[in-house]
Amino acid sequence: MSEHRHDTHPDIVKRLKRAEGHLKSVIAMIEGGRPCLDIAQQLHAVEKAISQAKRTLIQDHLDHCLEDTIGALPREQRHSIDEFKTITKYL
Repeated sequence: MSEHRHDTHPDIVKRLKRAEGHLKSVIAMIEGGRPCLDIAQQLHAVEKAISQAKRTLIQDHLDHCLEDTIGALPREQRHSIDEFKTITKYL
């Protein structure tokens, strides 16, 4: 399989490493008997970081790979594609 990289991949890795750090904190907090509220806040941070990484990856994929597949389209034919790309922001 060929190497597949986009400009956003370093940012995605950074977000995932941040999530990894939060997750390690959650484990330590549970093992240390920390209050559930503190643990829930950290879990929320993990979910948020992973969700944002996923959203960035999907949008980047659509921006680049979809464009490569369909090629250049006249402006009047782009509406559906542009709308599709926009709606993915709500995933």
